[in-house]
Amino acid sequence: MSAGAMQRFIGAVIMATAVPGAALLATTLLPTAPATAQEPSSWDMCNNEGKAYPSDIVIYGCSAVISSGASNSQNLAVAFNNRGLAFRARGDIAHALADYDEAVRLDPGYAGVFNNRGVTLHDKGELDRAFADYNEAIRLDPKNATAFINRGIAYRDKGELDHAVADYNEAIRLDPHYATAFTNRGNAYREMGDLDRAAADYSEAIVLDPMNPVAFNNRGAAYLIKGDLDHALAYYSEAIRLDPRYALAFNNRGVAYRDKGDLDHAVADYGEAIRINPRFGNAFTNRGDAYRDKGEFERALADYSEAVRINPRNAVAVVSRGFVHLKLGDLDQSILDYDAALKLNPSFAGALYGRGLAKRKKGDRAGSDADLAAAKAMRPDIAEEFVKFGVE
Repeated sequence: MSAGAMQRFIGAVIMATAVPGAALLATTLLPTAPATAQEPSSWDMCNNEGKAYPSDIVIYGCSAVISSGASNSQNLAVAFNNRGLAFRARGDIAHALADYDEAVRLDPGYAGVFNNRGVTLHDKGELDRAFADYNEAIRLDPKNATAFINRGIAYRDKGELDHAVADYNEAIRLDPHYATAFTNRGNAYREMGDLDRAAADYSEAIVLDPMNPVAFNNRGAAYLIKGDLDHALAYYSEAIRLDPRYALAFNNRGVAYRDKGDLDHAVADYGEAIRINPRFGNAFTNRGDAYRDKGEFERALADYSEAVRINPRNAVAVVSRGFVHLKLGDLDQSILDYDAALKLNPSFAGALYGRGLAKRKKGDRAGSDADLAAAKAMRPDIAEEFVKFGVE
C-alpha cells in the first residue's frame, strides 16, 4: 500500500500496537519476605512474585504490611509502591499516584517508584510531570533500561522521535536482549518513514521473544505499509495464533485482506476485533469501509455512526459517514458531517470535495465551486475517489 493510499479520506486505519499496552513498564522492588508456613504471608501477597495473585489480593497484602507498622521506611516504601502498581492495574489512577507519592516520601532514593509514578502520570497525559519522574529514575539508576524505554515512549508521544530513538538505543546498550526496546525503536523508525530499520527491529524483537504477539503484529504493519500483503497476513496470523484475543491484530489483518480485495475476510476480522473490544472505534471505521466497498451502505452508515459515538473526534469516521449520506442522497446530513470533519481537520481534501458535491446538488453553485477548487488544489486526483462509487 502506498503512502498516498494511506492518506485517502476513505482509507483504512492500520495501527501498530499502542505502546502503553506493550511497553510502559513498571518495576517492583522486593524486600526479603519473612519465611512462610503453610499459607502466604502478607509480604508474599504484596510482593506477588511471579504474578501469582490478582490485584485485589496484592492490595490486601500490601495494606496489611502497611498497617502492621512492623517494617522500616524502605520496606514500607516498597509496600506502597507495590500497592500502587496493583491500583494502576485496576485502573485506579488516583490511589496509585497517592501510594507512589508516599513511597517517594519514605524513600527519596527509590528509582523504581519514580519510574512507576512516571508511567501513571503518562497514563493521565501529564507528560511534563512524567518526564520529570523518568529523569529522576535515570539519575538515581543510570543502568535502568526500563526507565529509558519509558522516557523514549514519552518522547515519541511528544513527536520527538530522534530523542525517542536515542533513549531506545541506550536501553538496548544496557540490555541487548530487551525485546521491548527493539519493538519500540521499530515503532519510532516506522513513524519516521524508515521502514527497513523498523522491520529489522521488529525481526530482532521476534528472535529475542518468539512468543510475543506484539512484535509479530508490528512486523506485519511494516510489511503492510510496504505493500507486501502476503507477508503482512502471515505475521498478523501468527500474532493472532499467539494471542487469540489480540483485537489490534485482527483489525490489521482485516486491513490487509481489504487491500487484497478480500472483503468478506476483512469484514470477519473487523467483526472479531469488535467482539473482543466493543469500543474499538477504528475497527468500526474499517468495517464501515469494507461494507461501503461491498455496496452495503446502510451497514457502513451504522458502523461509521458507532465509531463517531465512541470518539466524536474521529475525523475519518465523520467524513466517511458524510460520504455515505451523500451517496444515499441525504444532502443536509452529508454537509453537517463534512462541516464537522473540517472543523477537526481543515485540510481534509475529501471533506471539502464531498461538501462541494453536496452543495452543488442543493443548488449552491458558488459554495460548491469554492469547495471543489480548494479540494483539487490539495489533491488533484480527489475526484477519482468519488467517481469509483458513482458519486460525481
